[in-house]
Amino acid sequence: MPEIVKGRVWKYGDNINTDVIFPGKYTYTINDPKEMAKHAMEDADSEFVQKVKPGDIIVAGKNFGCGSSREQAAICLKEAGVGAIVAKSFSRIYFRNCINIGLPMVTSTEASDHLKPGDTVTIDFKKGKITTPTDTFDFPPLPEAILGIVDAGGLIPYTRNRLGKA
Repeated sequence: MPEIVKGRVWKYGDNINTDVIFPGKYTYTINDPKEMAKHAMEDADSEFVQKVKPGDIIVAGKNFGCGSSREQAAICLKEAGVGAIVAKSFSRIYFRNCINIGLPMVTSTEASDHLKPGDTVTIDFKKGKITTPTDTFDFPPLPEAILGIVDAGGLIPYTRNRLGKA
């Protein structure tokens, strides 16, 4: 993962739960991450899968990822090409699932309130900045440990890399 991600905004509201991110009806029938990606955000936005581009950014309100602790809801977004998620707040389990698979998340009420669908934004995770052509929003930079996990592609590759160097 680069320290900087640039993409187009996909905007959603509060309490987007894991069933909306990845429909529960596929939980036990789809195991392939690429197939999961074909159903990302299916219940919230029927055009998402066809139009999302690598690096695009989901912006949401409060409690993004609430509901069950389904890992597929994080995996499908990463596999669909989402570069980051910006929200007012995240479900704690969903936040951890995203870090575990290497999908960075940023908490920013100000950015969530001001960014519009289709805006082009740049996120600098190390500097803690979200920029548009006209605005800049600050957030606490991601800690080095989380950056390391995200950079490695998730917790498992991060741990393997660390053990291999030990």
